[in-house]
Amino acid sequence: MDAENFSTLTTASAWRSAGHRIALVTAVATWGSSPRPVGAMMCIRDDGLVAGSVSGGCVEDDLIDRIRRDGIPSRIGTAVYGVTREEAARFGLPCGGTLRLVIEPVEDAGWIDEVLRRIARHELVVRTVNMDDGAHCIAIATGDEVCALEDGIFRMVFGPRWRILLIGAGQISALVAEIAKTLDFHVIVCDPREEFYRNWSVAQTDLLTSMPDDTVVALEPDPRTAIIALTHDPKLDDMALLEALKSPAFYVGALGSRMNTEKRRERLALFDLAPGEIDRLHGPVGLRIGSRTPAEIAISIMAEIVSIRSSMAVLTERTAACIA
Repeated sequence: MDAENFSTLTTASAWRSAGHRIALVTAVATWGSSPRPVGAMMCIRDDGLVAGSVSGGCVEDDLIDRIRRDGIPSRIGTAVYGVTREEAARFGLPCGGTLRLVIEPVEDAGWIDEVLRRIARHELVVRTVNMDDGAHCIAIATGDEVCALEDGIFRMVFGPRWRILLIGAGQISALVAEIAKTLDFHVIVCDPREEFYRNWSVAQTDLLTSMPDDTVVALEPDPRTAIIALTHDPKLDDMALLEALKSPAFYVGALGSRMNTEKRRERLALFDLAPGEIDRLHGPVGLRIGSRTPAEIAISIMAEIVSIRSSMAVLTERTAACIA
């Protein structure tokens, strides 16, 4: 779940608690080009104030006009924008794009608060809504559900924020942390070395002083977790990597030269890791952009992580389009 959707739900809960009538709008399918992906959300207040976005264009303006003219709808329904080339041009959907939306009035924000609590616990959940009567339920997601509207059932997946675990509290970790925060990552830093963790000062990050391998196990990495070893100390990095490479983490990387990386792979092969698990290691870590300075290395690391994360999102969107 991206930061914008999280913010939209948080705002929706606050507006409902303040007594405003609200409607949540969710993009459930797109055809052609679309500025926002399937699953994008916005909240419209009864006075026309909005949070979030489903298209980044004139679709929002039309939805606001609808609410101001007709009020918050009394029941859940759908809307389609951009069926014709003229409509696509009118609503800012390029290349004849089409956008299908679910518009849901929120009378009781209790389910929103439950979703936000579960996200805070890093749970991945799916909310299912019957389009005929509005009956809904929230359950633990299996991991392969996607946002979709199918056979009168609307499903929306709400997951934990993307997480990144940095092994080591040095200069490169601080720079990576600063960039990661702007890219919707919850940053966790682990370093048991007092001479390093006492100087950690990056705001809005979680600092742990436990041993890295214990930290990885306790974190219970999921497919939205990235783990990067940055200490240059094999006693710390390798033990963490042993656990990380066996986990579902979508990215596992380690800082080091090509020679040191090959030596690390040889060391890892001495333990209970399969060749395929060792092959998951990104090392030397980061995209090859000729980086030399700590800042350039941090940029290359996050660029590679974003590239992989984006590839995962594209696959999810294609799956959603097929379902819809």
